[in-house]
Amino acid sequence: MATEKRCHISPELPAGLGLEFSHHPVTMRQLVTLVVSIKRFKDGPTKTALENKLTAEGSCSINIDDIMEVKIVSRAAANQFTRTGVHQCSVIDSQKKSMVLLRDSMELHSVTLQGGNSHRKVNLNMSTYVQPFPNMEAQPVALAIKGTNLYLSCHQEGDMPTLHLEPVQDRQSLISVTPDSDMLRFLFYKRDSGVSLSTLASVQYPNWFISTAEEEHMPIEMCQRGDRRNLTFHIQRQN
Repeated sequence: MATEKRCHISPELPAGLGLEFSHHPVTMRQLVTLVVSIKRFKDGPTKTALENKLTAEGSCSINIDDIMEVKIVSRAAANQFTRTGVHQCSVIDSQKKSMVLLRDSMELHSVTLQGGNSHRKVNLNMSTYVQPFPNMEAQPVALAIKGTNLYLSCHQEGDMPTLHLEPVQDRQSLISVTPDSDMLRFLFYKRDSGVSLSTLASVQYPNWFISTAEEEHMPIEMCQRGDRRNLTFHIQRQN
């Protein structure tokens, strides 16, 4: 059985600098987290002093260049959905119907477009997020109609969750979203199934999905599994 290594670090570190060590169960290489002011940490003297203190102890062979991971610990960031990027997507449902915006009613309808009607098709700007509770099966996303400030949202109206188009004037408000925030209504879980099909479930109401009707020219709405609606979409990234 491998013997656990312990490393004692002298507490005389610069103000604002702290160290947390954890041991890898196999390699025993220490995973070091530095909690520090960026500027102060990057200053040469601070780094040199830290290296000297680690070497001077002699009880373990950690060198600043051997650190497996260095990161700033942010408890706030660890408890929120954080946006990582935005890209344009084309979206059609499993019956090849496209999204069309009806501005009079502010609704999205699903329509099979042919010939000269292709300009009516709505494309989306999809923002991707890192989530506070990692789930390899789902990717949190926010969906905005390309060229507008209109975002798809899901919130309860009456006795069930419903799909809406909402203008977002300050897009910075969607850079990070906490699980208890009202902005959670703009986030959806994108789950891929098969080669090119995805479902879009509300983060706030995980059992409710963006869906289209089997008939033409019908509103895109939220529904649950088992309803006679299309839940799957072909989502193709354009950039």
